[in-house]
Amino acid sequence: MIDNGTQPGINGENIPISCIVHPSRRLRGKFSVPGDKSISHRVAMLAGLASGTTTVRGFLKSEDCINTLKAMEALGARTFETEKGELRIQGTGGNFLEPAGPLDLGNSGTGLRLLSGLAAGQDMDVTLTGDDSLRSRPMKRIREPLTRMGATVTCTGPEETAPVFIHGGGLKGIDYELPVASAQVKSCLLLAGLFANGRTRVMEPAASRDHTEKLFETLGIELTIVGSTITLEGFGPSGPTLKAKDLAVPGDFSSAAFWLAAVAARSGSSVTIQNVGLNPRRVAMLDVLRQAGASVSVKVPRRQNDYVEPTGDITVKGSELKGFTLAGDMIPNLIDEIPVIAVLGALAKGKTVIKDAAELRVKEADRISCMANNLRVMGVQVEETPDGMEIEGGAAVNPSGGVRSYGDHRIAMAMAVLAQFSREPVVIHNVACVDTSYPGFWDDLKELGGHVE
Repeated sequence: MIDNGTQPGINGENIPISCIVHPSRRLRGKFSVPGDKSISHRVAMLAGLASGTTTVRGFLKSEDCINTLKAMEALGARTFETEKGELRIQGTGGNFLEPAGPLDLGNSGTGLRLLSGLAAGQDMDVTLTGDDSLRSRPMKRIREPLTRMGATVTCTGPEETAPVFIHGGGLKGIDYELPVASAQVKSCLLLAGLFANGRTRVMEPAASRDHTEKLFETLGIELTIVGSTITLEGFGPSGPTLKAKDLAVPGDFSSAAFWLAAVAARSGSSVTIQNVGLNPRRVAMLDVLRQAGASVSVKVPRRQNDYVEPTGDITVKGSELKGFTLAGDMIPNLIDEIPVIAVLGALAKGKTVIKDAAELRVKEADRISCMANNLRVMGVQVEETPDGMEIEGGAAVNPSGGVRSYGDHRIAMAMAVLAQFSREPVVIHNVACVDTSYPGFWDDLKELGGHVE
């Protein structure tokens, strides 16, 4: 039975709780995707820390990023939108206000973990919380190193989860070896390290996203990066003196990934995503597509128009795909794309193996279990493993019922991609979560030639 109810979106519009996605014969188009979610979070925080007003082009106006902006406003920053749709952030100059109540980050683990680093550097009390999903995710991974730096950090939820209470200030730099590659934990410690006395050194077991490091360098914060070790000299309790600088956020590669996958497995289809971020630590999915046999080309313009990271146009043309294997050092830079990569595996002929991805079990949902369940509903043979899954692809997509998002935006969008190849329309339940990262997803699906109601 379809639930045709609605719930309010971030701009007051009604968002359907469930939708019906129809199969398509061909998808074609050329367009841009919304701004990068990871970069937008970091821009909101660092612009809020700076002195003066930062004008941001391409900021992602999704639920997650808006919650980060609201948290920065609670700390004293001010934000407003220009007639051109640009975002302006009036910074605090490092003089944060103690918030009157808890900072609610909604569904955003990035927002909560990174803001914990900023909060740890302030001589004040801050409580960070979020929705049911966020309050179920592990926070011990930030509590331990921040406590070593000198902050008082208490995870007040069951099993070391949010709400997270922090009394900050008096930090000292530490050497910290990350147990698992995590851009969120790394960034949390680098943000705290800005307010520490002495050196903070973070060592990664594998290279993770480096948006924080790149934005630090853009704003004049010096880092030393040697191999997998990042070193920051702290500025003490007053923190760094940052001046506002206009910034442009590239399109989000993780959002583009859904369209690249939707087209790659369909002969006769093609898509070009324009002005999308090409950070080398974000585009590993292009290698996966090539490994599976897809036609992929990338065009990098000479002028980058002040984007904070490299951008370009990606074109994918559909073809028959073959199974592939993901493992090891590839995983940290594919972590957000794995749900839709699992869909690719279902559409490719032969076996696809995903392993070394246990981190997926503590995202917005247990993405391994939830994706495996949904694939089975769609008639795909899949075996779940502790750190991934094995998929027998190439068979007809024949749903036995509706699928669920499990409250996870990337699962919802991944299943919408698989529905393009189904024998019949597919009901996807609880799609309002898509608004956390890609508010225009359904419109862009229609623009490509899809049909959704």
